[in-house]
Amino acid sequence: MKLFDELEKDVRYKEGLKACLNCGVCTAICPAAQVSDYDPRMIVSTVQQKDESELEKLLKSDTIWRCGECLSCKTRCPRGNVPGYIIQALRSLSVETGMFAESEQGRKQLAIKRTVGDHILKYGYCIYIDEVDNDMYPEQGPVWKWLRENRDSMLERLGTSYKKEQSGTLRITSKESLDDLKKIFDETGGTARFEKIEKYSSDKAKELNINFSGGKDDYFNCMYNE
Repeated sequence: MKLFDELEKDVRYKEGLKACLNCGVCTAICPAAQVSDYDPRMIVSTVQQKDESELEKLLKSDTIWRCGECLSCKTRCPRGNVPGYIIQALRSLSVETGMFAESEQGRKQLAIKRTVGDHILKYGYCIYIDEVDNDMYPEQGPVWKWLRENRDSMLERLGTSYKKEQSGTLRITSKESLDDLKKIFDETGGTARFEKIEKYSSDKAKELNINFSGGKDDYFNCMYNE
């Protein structure tokens, strides 16, 4: 499989790269470039070379996971390029090939999958109060800790639909809706993507000799706190 041929199939790559002249405006406007070694200009330059070995290095690097996908680059490029779209295509190819597991930042895809991804399918919400505890999210602070400990009475007083089968905030998502969500993931490739993240993460865990069993296992905690 030629990596560049696969990259060219991605509509985000086709939309994102038109005629880059390497001016560096995308890097100048990029918030991530101000706080890390991330450089969207260099990424676009690397992709334009169509060098398979350089592309493989990129797919195995932390670099492609630095982008916050704010798309500031889209608003400034004088030639209409969108480095953020190219990054999205590179990330997708990195997961598809398993190369994401070769970088510290890439390996965190498992943590995202087992939190936001799994919560969507379990609750119908990407962020759900029952899952946001202070052990995993200490930055939430003592007020959040108190709210979670008293959430039944507090959320009732606030007029939410927490754990109720009715319309409103934090309502129970019906089984029918959850089944529909699962079908959407199946049809759009989301389920297959999740399975690949698990598979390649499992392979990496064996290589690193770290327990991998599902949920918040040793590998998950290692990647989450790395």
